[in-house]
Amino acid sequence: METRKLEKHESTLIEKVLFKIAKQWIAGDTMEEALKSARNANTNGMNAILNKLGEHMTSKAQVSQTVEDYLTLVSNLRRSKITGGLSIKPTQVGLAISTKECLSNLDTIIEKALEFQSFVWIDMESSEYTDDTFKIYQNLFEKYERLGVVIQANLKRTENDLCMLLKNGSKIRLVKGAYHETPKNAYKTRHEVDENYKKLMNVLFEQGNEFAIATHDSKLIDLAMELSKKHEKKFEFQMLKGIRDELKPILVKSGFEVSEYIPYGTNWLPYSIRRLKERKRNILLLGSSFIHAHRV
Repeated sequence: METRKLEKHESTLIEKVLFKIAKQWIAGDTMEEALKSARNANTNGMNAILNKLGEHMTSKAQVSQTVEDYLTLVSNLRRSKITGGLSIKPTQVGLAISTKECLSNLDTIIEKALEFQSFVWIDMESSEYTDDTFKIYQNLFEKYERLGVVIQANLKRTENDLCMLLKNGSKIRLVKGAYHETPKNAYKTRHEVDENYKKLMNVLFEQGNEFAIATHDSKLIDLAMELSKKHEKKFEFQMLKGIRDELKPILVKSGFEVSEYIPYGTNWLPYSIRRLKERKRNILLLGSSFIHAHRV
């Protein structure tokens, strides 16, 4: 009994410490807190990308509530005159139930978002959902132009996926990748992932139409800036709220489009743990951003 109490106490303590760190890149529990962060992003010359935390939902009631939340969020973006859009995980709007369920729900949200000219990103999750996510995206992209999808540099398949997506002018966000994958599916070292990110970025600047470079890595950001001098493309940098806040205004002042990815909601713990596990370097960046934000 005492051991169980001690384990529970340790778990609660760890969660409290993680929450203090997580507050750097999560707006808060509520939609209003997310809207406040989005207003701040706009004030600082950036667009806002809002994401309600949650994934792998198998309850239809829970999925329906999430869809309603996104519809309300779209209306509130319009009402608040916020420049920005949404980023949605397919499994939070039905993909864990069926492709048909997810497609229908995304269609409802995107149609509402585009009434107000809000861009929508379809997030990418673990590789078991990759094929279905691309199928859903391509189906919806035929109908909605202001729609983008995410590709992950850590997956070995992504170079082929990128070539497939570019054939129809897809709008793409390039990320490193945050999900646990097997060595068969994914590159495992930081060097391998970075090299693949560079390769994919070069393809985007050479062949892409509209895309986002989503990274906090200075070397990759520098490369993107160099490539932008050779290729005139419509692209933007995307970074998490609360990370690299010292760099964002420099990019904005230099004339680059910058969007801040702003997650919110009570399901912050699994998301935060994944962010920390994604790359060891993230922990250093979080620590640096935390110190920077709390300087007196």
